[in-house]
Amino acid sequence: MPDLLPVADAQRRIIEAMPLVAAEQIPVADGLGRVLAENLVARRNQPPMPVSAMDGYAVRAADVTDLPADLDVVGYAPAGHAFDGRLEAGQAVRIFTGAPLPDGADAIVIQENTQATGRSVRVVAGEAPPGRYVRPAGLDFSAGDVLLKAGHVLTARDVGLAAAMNIPWLMVRRRPRISVLATGDEIVMPGDPVGPNQIVSSNALALCAFITAQGAEAMDIGIAADEAGELRTLADSARGSDILLTTGGASVGDHDLVQSVLGDIGLAVDFWRIAMRPGKPLMFGTFRDSYMIGLPGNPVSSLVCAVIFLAPAIRKMMGMVDILPRTGSARLDRALPANDEREDYLRGTLERSDEGEFVVKPFSKQDSSMFATMAHADALIVRPPFAPPASPGDLVEIIRLGDSIVCT
Repeated sequence: MPDLLPVADAQRRIIEAMPLVAAEQIPVADGLGRVLAENLVARRNQPPMPVSAMDGYAVRAADVTDLPADLDVVGYAPAGHAFDGRLEAGQAVRIFTGAPLPDGADAIVIQENTQATGRSVRVVAGEAPPGRYVRPAGLDFSAGDVLLKAGHVLTARDVGLAAAMNIPWLMVRRRPRISVLATGDEIVMPGDPVGPNQIVSSNALALCAFITAQGAEAMDIGIAADEAGELRTLADSARGSDILLTTGGASVGDHDLVQSVLGDIGLAVDFWRIAMRPGKPLMFGTFRDSYMIGLPGNPVSSLVCAVIFLAPAIRKMMGMVDILPRTGSARLDRALPANDEREDYLRGTLERSDEGEFVVKPFSKQDSSMFATMAHADALIVRPPFAPPASPGDLVEIIRLGDSIVCT
C-alpha cells in the first residue's frame, strides 16, 4: 500500500503538470471573468485634451483675481463640442462638464459664483487660480500606459477601463474544457426514478457549476454504472477535453473501476492517495493527450478536493498570477481535538466579533456525506497533520469559500 502523499506535494504536482491553454480574441464587451493573455496598453490619452470638470465659465485666471469681475460671454461649449475661437482678455465662454477648455483659458469659474446678464457674466465669489476645475490631458492615463497585465482576471471595472482605453478586442486565454464523469450504480439524476438502493447524484452538477464559476467550460458526460464497457464508452466521449474529471470509483473496493478500466485505454496514474480528510482517494494522472483528476464519490470530499486541487489547475492553465486558494485566519469559537496524520478540512461558518475579527464556528458533525453543511459553510478550517488540541479563541487558518473567478 503506497504512502499517503502530503496535500502540498499533490497540489504542486498537479499545478506543475498543467499546460497553458491557447489565447483567443473576444470583443471587449465579453471580457467579464476572462483572463488576459497579453498586457493591455492604452491607445489614447484620457482625457485627450484639457476639459472642464464643472459647469460654469471658462476664463483667464488673471481676469478674475479682483472681484467682482465683469466678462463678455463670447461662446458656448457643451460636452462634446469646443469653442472654435481663442479667449482674449476680459472674455469668458459658457462651458459644461467634459467640454474642451478653449484656447487662452486656464481656469473654470463655477456657475454658482456668477450672475449672468445677457451676453455678459459677473463673477461675484470664489477663487479661480490657474488650473481650477480643469482636468488636464492625460489626467487618468496616457497613450502607451500598461494598465492591465497578462494573467489578470477582468472585472466589470476592468471592462470599462479597457473600453476607455479605446480597445475593442481582447486577447484572453480560452476557457479550459473539463469533462465531468460520475460513476456508480447507486446514483441517478435528479428527477429520475430512485431505486430502493440508490441516491440522487449531486456531485456532477455541483462540480460543473464549480468549474463554470472558476472560468472554465464544463461538460457533463453522464453517469457510468459500475460496468467496464459503459465506463470506457463514456470516457471516450471526453476526447478533446483538457481534463477528464471523474467522481467516485477512485478508492480500493471491488467496484471502484476507474483506475483499472481507464488504465487499459490510456490512463497513467501519477498518484492516488492523499494525506487529507476529506478526500484521501484523490487520483491524478495523464489520460491519452490530456489529464485526469479522479475525485472521491462523497459529495463533500469531491468539492473540498475541487477547491484544493481543481481550481488551482484551472487557474494555472489560464495563466493567472494567483492560483492557490486564498487563506486567512479566524478565531475558533469552540475547542478542537488534536489531529492525526492527515490534513483536515473542517466546514464552518464565519461571523465578526465585536472587535472586528473573524470568528469561525465548525459544524459539530463533519461527515463527508453531509452536503447541507458544505452548502452552508463560509470557510474550511485547515488543521495540519498532528496539530495539537485547539482552544476557543485560538487563531486557525481558514480557506474562504465562494472564491470564484467572476467578480465585479
